[in-house]
Amino acid sequence: MRIIQLTPGTGSFHCGTCLRDNALVVELRRQGHDALMAPLYLPPTLDEASAEGAPLFYGGVNVYLQQKSALFRKTPRWVDRVLDSPAMLAAAAGRAGSTQARDLGDLTLSTLRGEQGRQVKELNRLADWLAADGRADVICLSNILLIGLARRIKERTGAAVVCTLQGEDSFLDSLPGPDRQAAWETLAERALDVDAYIAPSRYYADVMQTRAKLPAARVHVVYNGILLDGYEPAPAPLAPPVLGYFARMCPPKGLATLVDAYLLLRQHNRIPNLKLRVAGSQTAEDAVFVGGLQGRLSAAGLAGDVEFIPNVTREEKIAFLRSLSALSVPTTYGEAFGLYVIEALAAGTPVVQPRHAAFPELIEATGGGMLCEPNDPSSLAETVEKLLSDPEQAYAMGQAGRQAVYSRFSVEQMAHGVLRVLAQAVSRTVSGAAASR
Repeated sequence: MRIIQLTPGTGSFHCGTCLRDNALVVELRRQGHDALMAPLYLPPTLDEASAEGAPLFYGGVNVYLQQKSALFRKTPRWVDRVLDSPAMLAAAAGRAGSTQARDLGDLTLSTLRGEQGRQVKELNRLADWLAADGRADVICLSNILLIGLARRIKERTGAAVVCTLQGEDSFLDSLPGPDRQAAWETLAERALDVDAYIAPSRYYADVMQTRAKLPAARVHVVYNGILLDGYEPAPAPLAPPVLGYFARMCPPKGLATLVDAYLLLRQHNRIPNLKLRVAGSQTAEDAVFVGGLQGRLSAAGLAGDVEFIPNVTREEKIAFLRSLSALSVPTTYGEAFGLYVIEALAAGTPVVQPRHAAFPELIEATGGGMLCEPNDPSSLAETVEKLLSDPEQAYAMGQAGRQAVYSRFSVEQMAHGVLRVLAQAVSRTVSGAAASR
């Protein structure tokens, strides 16, 4: 099967969506399919072998300028190439982490409207390439914010279009009021342009089926999976114990809640000498937030027991997760999946997560952790204390979670599930085309 994956990149920091899409395409190739990842906006930042091989489309600088000025919607291709140059994109990437949804309402709506939006020149260029050099049986959109591409792509290529659901609701709900309502309405209007949707959890399938009015028959659940090469657990419970966090170091991921819980744990001192280690992506804006947390920890006399490790490699990530007694990323929003949960369990590290979003589903599926009340540092501290008060039991829980990940959450399992959905979408597209002739 010829498969093209369209994935927006960040240009400067790791994101779960890029890592997931790249791992999937690499595995599809390993299984014998002609798969390729085409970047959008900015190049992806990856910690594994790249599945790229296509030109970059919807260059971030061009997209922004076309939104702001009609002049750039008519520029010749040589001008666009200059704006898509590595130097220009690198400059744009430096600002990517500080972009806020509240500033992107008009641009988001324009992209969702596809051939009716201000970036139609970019859309036509992408569709032309897909109809020629990038011709495919199925084209995969990385998230539903790209749904505006589907109609023109289907018209030009005749390929099936499949869309992954990746937690877009939190971004859409952060748009300014009128733009927020218009964005959700546009998603519902264009829902039938996509042949199938793939959600990473039953929780998120239900959320988007309801909110974006997606046809139930087109929504499928395929759990995310990871490349398990290199993951090994610690040989025994750690002493002293270490509480960890691995995600982008930003407020929505709940890092402040975790710091509050850690301060409570140290105050109660029922888990003696407990350390805190924090790792993950960090942008310039995140660094300001992290600095405030470090100041609080230092004021409490705990700076020597806490470590922050930004922007790690894959090898450093695995070593970091292996160095923890427990991991918690207490997100303040409805996480669609939480790749860090699976990554921690692959290293034999149990997790403590909020009782909301996809986390109850993942804990039930893996048996690798415990749940606490959302947005509640006291509940988080109590649950971490309960887990770590019995190191042998916590270690056994991590091992059980590791076994579940190896049986249900590998990249091979994810690829098999995705391929079933893609094959069904292609079959329906071919049958529909034959019936219309």
